[in-house]
Formats: sequence, C-alpha cells, structure tokens
Amino acid sequence: MSAHALAHEHEHHDHHNADATDVFGFWLYIMTDCILFASLFTTYLVLHHPGAVGPTLKQHINLPYVLGETFFLLASNFTFCLAIFGINKNKLGVVIGWLILTFILGAGFVVMEVTEFFHLNAEGYSWQVSAAASAFFTLVGTHGLHVSFGLLWILIMIIQLPIFKITKHTARRMVYLGLFWNFLDIVWIFLFSIVYLMGAK
Repeated sequence: MSAHALAHEHEHHDHHNADATDVFGFWLYIMTDCILFASLFTTYLVLHHPGAVGPTLKQHINLPYVLGETFFLLASNFTFCLAIFGINKNKLGVVIGWLILTFILGAGFVVMEVTEFFHLNAEGYSWQVSAAASAFFTLVGTHGLHVSFGLLWILIMIIQLPIFKITKHTARRMVYLGLFWNFLDIVWIFLFSIVYLMGAK
C-alpha cells in the first residue's frame, strides 16, 4: 500500500473516530438532561401534596393559556421537521425559511412562559412563597431555559447555513439540533400533563 493510501486511510479512521465521539458526547448530554429533569419532576411531586404549606398552584392555572404555549412549541417541532426534509432534498432556501419560522414559534413559547411567570408573581404565587412554588418555577423555568438555548442554536444554524451550505457536517448538526428540540417537546408533554393538567384537578 502506498504512503498516500496509508495517509488517506489514517485520515478516514480519525474522521470516523471523531464522528463516533460526537455521537457519544451528544447522547451523554441528553442522558444527563434526562437525569436533571427526572430529579426536578421528583422534587416537584414530593413538594406538591395536599398538606403542602403555602398557596396552591391550582387556583392560578390558566389551561387555555398553557394550551397556547403548547401549540407554539409543538408547531415549532413540526416546522423543524420540515426543515430536515429540506436538508434531505438539498434545498437551502426552504431549510432556512422553516428554521426562521421554527425560531419565531419557539420564541413565542418563551415569551408566553415569561409572561405567565410575571402574571403568577402579580397574583401572589411567586418563587419565595413556598417550597412547592420554588419547585414549580425551577422545573418550568429550567425547561424554558433549555428552549432559549435551543433558539440560540437555531439562530446559529440560520447564520451558518448560507455560509457553509448543506454539507455532511451541517446536516449532522441539524440532526443533533432536531433531537434536542424533540427532547424538549417530550419533556414539555410530561410537564404539561403532570404540572398543569394534574395540578388543575
């Protein structure tokens, strides 16, 4: 085997190892996030019991408003899937267009969540009134913070794609971003069901 062939094989091997490390690192991050949210959900459930001290969340829940938040987040997941289809068809303009719409919907979700927090605080259900309230704001706020980081990632992709075009590397970043965005949707479904639906009963 020639020196050139050996160098090419070595480069390919290093590139494959780097890809495997990226995949492992990403899934390791997702697993740590699962542990984080599992801990926050457990804390919330332990502190929200019938005999808990302080005001209850039930009287402050506005389900139609939270359904609006849910629509924005789930719709953003749908538009991101359409962006991924655009990646597969190598249509850069389509991808960027759907990413922009995804960003707008995700930002709408964050704005609605922050507005909800201000409204709850104005009604007297603030972070410091009880341990149960602290658990609620920590759980929901941590999810909202993750969505905000996801929006930053989407914005970076909107800027990068016109520069680097659709390549193997940018497509892989989009897949990672999609998995992260889907993960946040799954967490929100649990959050909506446990915190809001069960809390409103």
